[in-house]
Amino acid sequence: MFAPAHIVIVLPLLVGAVSSGWSGVAWGALAAALCGGIPLGVLLAGVRSGRLGDKHVRDRAQRPKLIGLIVVLVVAALALMVLLGAPRLMVAGATAMLTTLAVTGPVTLWWKISFHTAVAAGGVVMLAWVLPPVPVYAAGAVLVAALAWSRVVIRDHTAAQTVAGAVAGGAATWLTLAVLL
Repeated sequence: MFAPAHIVIVLPLLVGAVSSGWSGVAWGALAAALCGGIPLGVLLAGVRSGRLGDKHVRDRAQRPKLIGLIVVLVVAALALMVLLGAPRLMVAGATAMLTTLAVTGPVTLWWKISFHTAVAAGGVVMLAWVLPPVPVYAAGAVLVAALAWSRVVIRDHTAAQTVAGAVAGGAATWLTLAVLL
């Protein structure tokens, strides 16, 4: 339910709706499709075909090509948004996705930082930018902690990897929004 792709699909739609109404939903749909939908489709097709071991891409050697594709798609989304005049908040949100990938992508080549907690924490920061921050941060902290706990319990990550992911995603998103907005 809180897999990175699911968050990346839903978050731009929600942020767009809250910040700009139906036109924001349209911008969110563009970001959701390019940054989340297509990568999720590629991931699932890769698992079905056997090119990828599982939906969590536990084998780090399989991650670079997938991360590279996601980077290309996020850059394409950003380029389209800028060229077509998307609201600044939507461009900043897509830039935050790219910034988070720039931080976590290289780390995952040598250490299994949690993309789940990185994306979830970044999503909390993004929502706190458009909704009342205190309740968003309170609920978001509980959600990110529960997600981190679940990733440790199923032995996909250590506690350090989930904390590092949350800090990286939250900080990258906050810094990006602070600079661009």
